[in-house]
Amino acid sequence: MSDLSFGSRLRHAWNAFFNKDPTRNWSSFGGGSSIRPDRARFSRGHERSIVTAVYNRIAMDAAAVDIKHVKLDENNRYVETVKSGLNNCFDIEANIDQTGRAFLQDVVMSMIDEGCVAIVPTDTDTDPTLENGEKMPGSFDVLTMRTGRITEWFPDKVRVEVYNERKGRKEEIVMPKKSVCIIENPLYAVMNEPNSTLQRLIRKLNILDVIDEQSGSGKLDLIIQLPYLVKTETKKQQAEDRRLQIERQLRESKYGIAYIDGTEHITQLNRSVENNLMSQIEYLTSMLYSQLGITQTILDGTADDATMLNYYNRTIEPILSAITDEMKRKFLTKTARSQGHSVEFFRDPFRLVPVSQLAEIADKFTRNAIMTSNEMRQIAGMKPSDDPDADVLRNKNLNQEKDAVHPPVHEEGELETEGG
Repeated sequence: MSDLSFGSRLRHAWNAFFNKDPTRNWSSFGGGSSIRPDRARFSRGHERSIVTAVYNRIAMDAAAVDIKHVKLDENNRYVETVKSGLNNCFDIEANIDQTGRAFLQDVVMSMIDEGCVAIVPTDTDTDPTLENGEKMPGSFDVLTMRTGRITEWFPDKVRVEVYNERKGRKEEIVMPKKSVCIIENPLYAVMNEPNSTLQRLIRKLNILDVIDEQSGSGKLDLIIQLPYLVKTETKKQQAEDRRLQIERQLRESKYGIAYIDGTEHITQLNRSVENNLMSQIEYLTSMLYSQLGITQTILDGTADDATMLNYYNRTIEPILSAITDEMKRKFLTKTARSQGHSVEFFRDPFRLVPVSQLAEIADKFTRNAIMTSNEMRQIAGMKPSDDPDADVLRNKNLNQEKDAVHPPVHEEGELETEGG
């Protein structure tokens, strides 16, 4: 038996470097690129400013929250997770290039940068653009989806620039609004308006970058005062020749040394000029943080529980609600919603709890029959216990006599009573 299994493994063995038949040229694989073509790129020069760190932090924290296709009861309470293509996009992979978490991060970063983003269902079980009688798309299950940039708006359709994984490049397609999730940034007034706090901060930062480039460009910015008036063309030509001569001396000198006449004077202009640019940047940064519900401690990871709770409630929750509400409206039909189907997000409340407090929380949750022992063991990263009582919701600190659950019986099989 072992010989057969070894021979079977040997016949079906494969190596990436040896098994290359038939040999193909690179053009048969489609369009290639030295960089990832579907990566989200910032517009309007945002990638050159420090606000990219704020974008990335918000997107990472939003992507860390689980989004699921679930079923609710009549009181809108969670019952079970629906095994569907839409839920597979959230849990496993959204497309061939992105996992569910990477896709959600892409959605949030694109939404913050553009102000409005589209989630396009690229693969579905039925055509979402077909019209069933009325101008309404039929029921469909989303298998893969991509982030798209809306380039043109129509009354009931949008033109979206989305990555085509079959051709390896971005293309513009026209999709009905009923089949595409159109998500607007809930913080649009603060981040994307032309005169918003964030846009003003970006302009100030760009000005600071220009000043830094000018100061580090290597220019001397000198004014040479010649001992004669420069009014006629002859004198202007002499001044130009003198300037070129000094430039040549500095360029050809090993240590950048030049000489001038005793009657000539040089004035240097590239000295630091005092301005209030940095104070304006600091003011706009603090104002932006307060309007977004972000502090410096959140960015450097030293925020306390109250600060993180405020951050999640004021910044992350509106973004996730906008995404899930739009998916619930576009990817779930009215019939599915009436049957309890929904798209919800779930944040792990124990993710920020230190180990020193986990034992006390576990005791309170199990004692009040909120969570079982195995559920708490899963939070702590431990495998479930085989004890049947570990899956029972009851207070483990109270001694429950087995006689109260299973009364003893006589040998004849009659129940024992107080009278004997």
